[in-house]
Amino acid sequence: MQDFIHDKRVYYSPIEFAMSYIGGTWKIPVIRALANGPVRYGDLKNTIPHITDKMLNTQLRDLEKKGMLTRTIFREKPPRVEYALTERAMQSLPAIEALEAYGRELMAQESERITERTS
Repeated sequence: MQDFIHDKRVYYSPIEFAMSYIGGTWKIPVIRALANGPVRYGDLKNTIPHITDKMLNTQLRDLEKKGMLTRTIFREKPPRVEYALTERAMQSLPAIEALEAYGRELMAQESERITERTS
């Protein structure tokens, strides 16, 4: 496959490019938390254990910039903000589910190996 240049970076495979959109520690949990519809910031923060406010804000901004989510501000008192996945992000859900299944299988295999070594 021919190299792909995007935002002044060279990508050598479609997988590498896709992972630039959904890879990292926090992007997948954010996408999964929004999979069932729009969510307010506080609810999103409560849904994702261990994420800091700074990291959540960073991930939300990055995903919005990449066209993976929308941010809707409701002009009411107090102001309300909701985040929702775009069609682009919805297309990533089957790949994320496959990665989760693969990860669970790897964890089970490693757990078995550890049990065998300690027996």
